[in-house]
Amino acid sequence: MNQDMSILTLVLEASMVVQIVMLLLLLVSVASWSVIFSKVSSLKRVRQDNDEFDREFWAGRTLQELYQDATRDQQGPRSPQERIFASGMREFMKLRERRVADVGTLLDGARRAMRASFQREMDAIESRLDFLGSVGSVSPYIGLFGTVWGIMHAFTGLSNVQQVSLATVAPGIAEALVATAIGLFAAIPAVLAYNRFARDIDRVAIQMESFIEEFSNILARNAAPVTPGAAEASRSTMGR
Repeated sequence: MNQDMSILTLVLEASMVVQIVMLLLLLVSVASWSVIFSKVSSLKRVRQDNDEFDREFWAGRTLQELYQDATRDQQGPRSPQERIFASGMREFMKLRERRVADVGTLLDGARRAMRASFQREMDAIESRLDFLGSVGSVSPYIGLFGTVWGIMHAFTGLSNVQQVSLATVAPGIAEALVATAIGLFAAIPAVLAYNRFARDIDRVAIQMESFIEEFSNILARNAAPVTPGAAEASRSTMGR
């Protein structure tokens, strides 16, 4: 007896529970690929924007000029690193305007502001990364559930068959195994993408943390005691 064992036929002839599992895995796979393409684009843009600001920062311009450029645009700074810079610079200037002369207080305030901004940026960069991790870890088990259910359903259907052969059992088992295949199809790209994105995000985090330390050192050199009447002059002449 010749039987049609194509993937489409196996899916259409599977039990309702197995079909629901397959549909769920296909939807999860589509969603994970959407996240993958979105993260590739967003991480590329983050790296490019950070590198562009890094070049501008070390081009020899004063801190005041960089801060004015960062706050001039109504949409705010373009890159995460620029937003970290703007947060630290804003807090530093506020403390200087309040005649805070203690260098430690100035640096602690700026550093706390930059750390808070850094955490916000990392939360945004890492968004939906946990979804890929969940897909990679859960999808094989969902597919395995569909396979176990399908095999159980196939053997239950053989209870009324007097003569059982491999040709009788094979279609039911094949239908069930398709669920595992779809589960792996959803999980493998998600795991690979998760590992790649985690590594790229770690590099971005290291770059921004290094910038915070370097910028803190620059602020330390500009945190000289402020005498009455000299605050405005210091704001316009802050350099490196």
